[in-house]
Amino acid sequence: MSSPIKDERMKERMRELAAEFLNRESTRAALLTVTNIELSSDGKHATIMLSILPIEKAYAAVSFANRHRAEFSEYMKKHSKMHFLPRVEFAVDKGEQNRQRIDELLVTE
Repeated sequence: MSSPIKDERMKERMRELAAEFLNRESTRAALLTVTNIELSSDGKHATIMLSILPIEKAYAAVSFANRHRAEFSEYMKKHSKMHFLPRVEFAVDKGEQNRQRIDELLVTE
């Protein structure tokens, strides 16, 4: 079992690497922002949460990111000193979507 501080450092490094990787590999059809990393308690699985604009491109952007998981794992191996790399999955950050929708509703009223 790892310490919470070590987990936070690992999550932050993964967030940085995911942002760099997606910036380099994306087609720029949508704006992808890495908002959070959810790490399983055993550290074997990580979900990288993305905020995507425009929202209509969310499905295509997440599909793109998940198709490139193997390349991202190689990128993490090359650019980090992590001894164990978790299995990565990309997903839309629904919390961020909801926050943006609330902001839209507040502005229009």
